[in-house]
Amino acid sequence: MTRGGQNKKLDASERRCIVTGDTQPKSGLIRFVVGPDNQIVPDLLEKLPGRGIWVTADRHVLEAALKKGLFARGAKQAVTVPDGLIDDVEAGLVRRVVELISLTRKGSRAVMGYEKVKSWLMQERARVLIQASDGSIRGKSKLRTPEDNGVFIGILTAQELGLAFGRENVIHGALAAGGLTKRVVEEAAKLKGLRRNAGGNATKKGLRTTDE
Repeated sequence: MTRGGQNKKLDASERRCIVTGDTQPKSGLIRFVVGPDNQIVPDLLEKLPGRGIWVTADRHVLEAALKKGLFARGAKQAVTVPDGLIDDVEAGLVRRVVELISLTRKGSRAVMGYEKVKSWLMQERARVLIQASDGSIRGKSKLRTPEDNGVFIGILTAQELGLAFGRENVIHGALAAGGLTKRVVEEAAKLKGLRRNAGGNATKKGLRTTDE
């Protein structure tokens, strides 16, 4: 309902959070459905059948949904919520971000390593700078987020980023525009909202991060 009491038709790319009541693009929300045995199941790919239950991608908001029993209200039926649901969602988002970066690399739109990343930044080929949350602050400070709406992602550990590039550990990475890069940024923003200790931000240049 709008403030005037009239129903507002949601845009196809928008959904309403069951906790905050706010309507926003789906890219900032996590979809859940009722699975077998009436259990709540996260649908990170947004492909599972059933009525979607949407929650803002924020750990505190998800905790409120659990505490207040809002999944049952959103599903309009009795449901069970598995233990560790929020941690499972976080782990799923890690896998999703790693997979997307890996696919971006295979599409020749990603590089790793200080020198290659520095070169892409200097050539203005990089649109996204990625740095491991547990990397040396001194080392990371030598590289800057791309200008003109460039994005910084600093929520993956060196080991997680290494998985994306087929290495044991990676500290520096960069993504070019196009391809799956937009999806990487969106999923990384969701992950940032779920991580207790994000170690950085997925944000546009101009907003300081712990790695800058």
